[in-house]
Amino acid sequence: MTAEIRLLDAETAVNAVPGLVTLLEDSVEDNASMGFMAPFDAIAAERFWRETARGVAAGSHILLIAEDAGQILGTVQIGFAQKPNQPHRGDLMKLIVLRSARGRGLARALMAAAEAESARLGRFLLVLDTATGSTAEAIYPGLGWTRVGTVPDYALYPDGGYCGTTFFYKKLEV
Repeated sequence: MTAEIRLLDAETAVNAVPGLVTLLEDSVEDNASMGFMAPFDAIAAERFWRETARGVAAGSHILLIAEDAGQILGTVQIGFAQKPNQPHRGDLMKLIVLRSARGRGLARALMAAAEAESARLGRFLLVLDTATGSTAEAIYPGLGWTRVGTVPDYALYPDGGYCGTTFFYKKLEV
């Protein structure tokens, strides 16, 4: 892997929005369940990433990217639970690797960096959900995540087909 994993601050998160939109578009075109439907709506995606950048500025999100020669090849984010009884928890979201960059260990590197940053910030319990049967679902157990269960027909794929969702958690050492 030659890509650099970077934790973005508020300014770099805003600057990364165009590359993040492109990354999300590639994912939707691959029919990955990312909360967006086909045809891809670049304006909605830009709004989403700008909102994420505002979360970074507010301290409610961390956002990491994998970058090589100025091109964003992957991303992951963690949204921190905002309820008073959940100061220890975070939601891992939007682990995306460009199709042309897969197989280089980027997902693993992004996950390790996200987990390390969460632990550094005292968030030791992480949860995530992913499309049942997806490539992503297959990698999490190997990264130490525990499968909780599956909900059938939980969401839609971009093409409109129903998608089961599998939930995982991981307790980090802080």
